[in-house]
Amino acid sequence: MNRRELREQIFLLLFRVEFNQKKDMEEQCRLFFEESDTPVSEKDQKHICSKYEKIAERLPEIDRMINETVRGWSTERMGKVDLTIIRLAVYEIRFDESVPTGVAINEAVELAKKFGQEGSAGFVNGILARFA
Repeated sequence: MNRRELREQIFLLLFRVEFNQKKDMEEQCRLFFEESDTPVSEKDQKHICSKYEKIAERLPEIDRMINETVRGWSTERMGKVDLTIIRLAVYEIRFDESVPTGVAINEAVELAKKFGQEGSAGFVNGILARFA
């Protein structure tokens, strides 16, 4: 898988956080690959789960950063898709030195175009611009 495809898989797994308890996420990670329509190599599965776990460890910190940065919004008011995309991008911007800030923002906007609602791409871009 290329980086964009990996990022999309990480987003889809991270999205499950909104609907499952933390203690259930190990099983959700396993089910994610069993139920996937896209074949994922064992190497890519390890990468996806590893990055997911790193993000999940920092979710309270990431959410705090988002809430401190945005005006007129909070993580509780954001749509689940947009929030998940923003969380992934904030992690990449602030904690993953292998991803340049511009790439993290551009990829987040592309995810918002694919998975979000009308206007999601602009919303995500506007919030992430504050982190750049």
